[in-house]
Amino acid sequence: QVQLVESGGGLVQPGGSLRLSCAASGFTFSSYAMSWYRQAPGKERELVATITTIGGMTNYADSVKGRFTISRDNAKNTVYLQMNSLKPEDTAVYYCRPGRLHYWGQGTQVTVSS
Repeated sequence: QVQLVESGGGLVQPGGSLRLSCAASGFTFSSYAMSWYRQAPGKERELVATITTIGGMTNYADSVKGRFTISRDNAKNTVYLQMNSLKPEDTAVYYCRPGRLHYWGQGTQVTVSS
C-alpha cells in the first residue's frame, strides 16, 4: 500500500529554518511528480510546492517563493522541503502527495512562533 511518512517539523522562531522529509513507499516513486501541501487551522489544504519526476522543474506558491526549496532523491524514495525565513503564517501541518493520488500521511507539524 501507499505509505507516506513526513518528518522534520517542529517549533521554530520567525526567521528560522526547517528541512522536511517525506519517505514514500508502495508505488513507483520516480514515476510521479511530488508535492508538498499544508493545512493551517481553519483553512483549506494548500499546495505549497511541486517537483517533477527527475527534479528538472519546480513550482511554488507565491507565499513561499524564494524562501522554500523542494527537492527529491529518487534513489531514497524521498522528497524534501527546505524552509528558510519562516514566518508565523507558515504554521501548518505539512503533507506530501504523489502526483494526483489521494493518499495522505499523518503530516508533520510546523509551528513558527516567538
